[in-house]
Amino acid sequence: MVTNKLSSLQLELLKVYSFSPSEEDLKQIKQLLANYFADKLITNVNQSINKNNISDEDIENWLNE
Repeated sequence: MVTNKLSSLQLELLKVYSFSPSEEDLKQIKQLLANYFADKLITNVNQSINKNNISDEDIENWLNE
């Protein structure tokens, strides 16, 4: 039997749930997490674009393939 340890993020979220947040609080937490990961993705993509000298034209061509 394989047991998986919880990540730090999962442990922190369990702490939040132990306080029985309202539905509105849960919505806001979900939105906060979504925004955080979206911002992180955008930052990583922009860094990759800059590092690899990818132009807007390159991206347009990929989108139209």
